[in-house]
Amino acid sequence: MNTNIKITKIEKSRVSDFDFNNMPPFGSAFTDHMFVADYIDGKWQNFEIKPLENLSLHPANLTLHYGQTIFEGMKAFLTNDDKPILFRPEMHAKRINRSAHRMSMPDIPEDVFIDAVKALVGLEVNWIPKAVGSALYIRPLMFAMDAVVGVKPSKTYKFIILTLPSGPYYNRPLSLKAETKFVRAVKGGIGEAKTAGNYGASLYPFQLAKKEGYDQIMWLDGIHRKYVQEIGTMNIFFVIGDTVVTPKLDGAVLAGITRDSIITLLKSKGYKVEDKLLSIDELIEAYDKGELKEVFGSGTAAIVAKINKLAIKEKIMNFDVDKYEIANFVQNYINKVRKGDIKDEFGWIVKI
Repeated sequence: MNTNIKITKIEKSRVSDFDFNNMPPFGSAFTDHMFVADYIDGKWQNFEIKPLENLSLHPANLTLHYGQTIFEGMKAFLTNDDKPILFRPEMHAKRINRSAHRMSMPDIPEDVFIDAVKALVGLEVNWIPKAVGSALYIRPLMFAMDAVVGVKPSKTYKFIILTLPSGPYYNRPLSLKAETKFVRAVKGGIGEAKTAGNYGASLYPFQLAKKEGYDQIMWLDGIHRKYVQEIGTMNIFFVIGDTVVTPKLDGAVLAGITRDSIITLLKSKGYKVEDKLLSIDELIEAYDKGELKEVFGSGTAAIVAKINKLAIKEKIMNFDVDKYEIANFVQNYINKVRKGDIKDEFGWIVKI
């Protein structure tokens, strides 16, 4: 599809006033421009990059009432020679369309998605932080635009891409609580889709866990309440003995792109990796035997987040993250690939 993008630049960029050495909390600072497109009469049109602005919505907007909205999360980085790059953008293009399919929304042609991301990041290149662990976070989102109070798919949609300069998502190890009462997703539901409802439903149990002193929830399956799914904002990995284990994609676990990258990397380096149904009983047994060596989350925002405490019912597991080896290897490797310090042997990097 021919992506002819109209570009309307802001009169004066705010980037010179932005303090990259003292960035605000993740998700709260935005660059000068945004990409927008409209789905009307069965096709995507009106491709434009323009100054960031508020939206005007009818109060009967279908998204506000029935949640027909999806999104992605990806990043742009600077190499050591200050060249902007993306990390596996084609995977994000494919995943947003899987989410769209599940939510009865139109596909976004992959070339439109990638062309729009490249064009926007290319325009906002001066907003990309240079520090290791920092990046330009990219938030593509699509939502219904019909003004209809009725439970049915919209006929019109808007696609937007926002960009946000951001520092490290987590700058310290995290504590997790296994959630045994509430559930995030079930097979046949929308757990594999990046849709707002998945995250909205998690807020209340997350607040309860936070009051108990935990940073995040480790979600369990919705039927047996015993099989590990993922963390609130990430996939999860465990090093048990000589094996790296992560929950399998069973229809209720998000297919993380960083997750896939870690599995690919570790297998290529000779590590034994399994994705399987992993029960909390197995984790407790491995911990008691001294075989549970590392626990870490993986995601676009954090790459790797080390876990120093995991609570499963009354069982409290503590971990010395200073002894972590595999988590450190993964994080350092991906950071070095992004900075251009080592060869991109998997073809993950896309130059802008």
